[in-house]
Amino acid sequence: MTPPPKREREAGEPQVVLLEKRGQFLVGQPFFEPGQQISIGKPPAKARPGKLALVATPGARSRNSRAKVLRLLGSPEIARNVVEALMLDRGLRRRFPKTVLAAAESAREHPHPEPGRRDLRELTTFTIDPSSAKDFDDAISAEKLSESRTRIWVHIADVSAYVRPGDPVDREARRRATSVYVPGAVEPMLPEALSNDACSLVPGKDRLAVTAELEFEGAKLVSSSFYRSTIRSDMRLSYEDVDQIFAGERKAEDPWAEPLAAAREVSAQRDEARRAGGAALAIESVEPEFSFDKQGHVADSVASIQTESHRLIEHLMIAANEAVAALCMEKSLPTLYRIHERPESESVERLLDQLASLGVATPATPEHLSSSEAAEVVAAASLAVDEHVKRTGVARMGLTYLVLRSLRQARYSPDNLGHAGLGLANYCHFTSPIRRYPDLLCHRALLSAVGCDEQAPRADELEEIAVWTSERERDAIRTERIADSIAGTFLLERRLFERGPEKPFEGEVTGLIGAGIFISFDGGAHEGFLPVRRIKGDWWDLNEQGTIMTGNKSGSTIRFGDRLQVKVDRLDKARGRVDLVLAEEEPAR
Repeated sequence: MTPPPKREREAGEPQVVLLEKRGQFLVGQPFFEPGQQISIGKPPAKARPGKLALVATPGARSRNSRAKVLRLLGSPEIARNVVEALMLDRGLRRRFPKTVLAAAESAREHPHPEPGRRDLRELTTFTIDPSSAKDFDDAISAEKLSESRTRIWVHIADVSAYVRPGDPVDREARRRATSVYVPGAVEPMLPEALSNDACSLVPGKDRLAVTAELEFEGAKLVSSSFYRSTIRSDMRLSYEDVDQIFAGERKAEDPWAEPLAAAREVSAQRDEARRAGGAALAIESVEPEFSFDKQGHVADSVASIQTESHRLIEHLMIAANEAVAALCMEKSLPTLYRIHERPESESVERLLDQLASLGVATPATPEHLSSSEAAEVVAAASLAVDEHVKRTGVARMGLTYLVLRSLRQARYSPDNLGHAGLGLANYCHFTSPIRRYPDLLCHRALLSAVGCDEQAPRADELEEIAVWTSERERDAIRTERIADSIAGTFLLERRLFERGPEKPFEGEVTGLIGAGIFISFDGGAHEGFLPVRRIKGDWWDLNEQGTIMTGNKSGSTIRFGDRLQVKVDRLDKARGRVDLVLAEEEPAR
């Protein structure tokens, strides 16, 4: 909701500039953030003013004062070019070294042998992923054992069979730490030969997997076992496919119809148990999914909303992650846990004060909150927010933001401190080794403990890796959010052209700071900022809770969830920022 912090750039680090003509020479103006003009050395023949370029600036010890053009990136009026430029500007390589590509090709043809690998190719198996997915980390099998008992197999791509400790692919995967997903592009952790081919659990192909075999009595996990396997997916389903089946709009087909129904039943029972237990947060997020035309312009955006099909996969993946973490704890295995420490009592008390100021019913609390009580209170508050939004139909984004602000950030650690957000004592990331390095480490730890030919991670390296992968994850999230904002701003420019700039949008207040108001508009497709200085005729004060603005003269209020008619005042496509004015005010054009 607030702008991301300015990225610290090291001396000599490449950055993206907009080329401009100064007399007979080309110069570069930093494109994504303010900065000093950069003198360009001998440019490539195709370099032109008004185009984007990646340049290497001279280091502090360099005698050369001019920057070198590394890549020409095209017009800043094309969204795909700007998103690509952003990734490069934020330090993503966009290419793998030749040695890494060669090692990946070799590994694809010669995976590490495992004599005890179980053959599960006759077991009915399916995947459920976004329709745009190319790398399939996980697949599901399921069968009913009795009226109350169900066996679920969670199959995860056996990346550890292809990426061996210390090899070129492993070193590069550790450096990248995570895949980065932006509109229309991805910076993968692993080369395509592995991520989109050998390790991807595509239908109809034999694939190496690590299987978590989980047995449930209702919602309760009663037994688990883990082993390497060979599987063959029978069907690739999208979330949309499964939601249509659950809604009765499409018929599930054999042989995967019964396993899907069994998996659905376990997921529903675990969802009900989670809500009844009250220890886990109830938070729903909405993510935009952008499409592009052939020229690289943003064509459309669809809000990705969590549905029953998403929850089915989420609950089964959480169960597998929890079971792996429990085994690692039981056997004292060196690995990385996914931890989410309990919130500070002061943050929780402020959250309750904020919610109360907006008329949201809040849970009763003791006079002095302990850390364990604070976590339970936040979980109860998140349920209260969910119920309030369902009843009133407004303020989901803003209230969810308040809940998230009260929490600490989840991170990786070699010490198991529990996951407060999920209400779990044991938790790790195991289910996405194609795109997250900590998951690959968990695979190695797990397999070393169950008799497979695998080396556990070195305990003396885990603290450093935990810090690094946590930092890389946070940086990836920032990059993804900025890229979403940029793509959204390009789409908004198109919308304004098609509908006319003077036609107002209905917006909803999602956040307040002293300088102004954050507003989601156009059905939640866009977010902009309305500076209070642009609201004429009054002075506005923000209350102590940061949830309500009051006009000094009029006594009028603006609060979270209020509906306002707004117009777009200014677009900054390079930064993905939108300035708004009230519909009755004139935009400063």
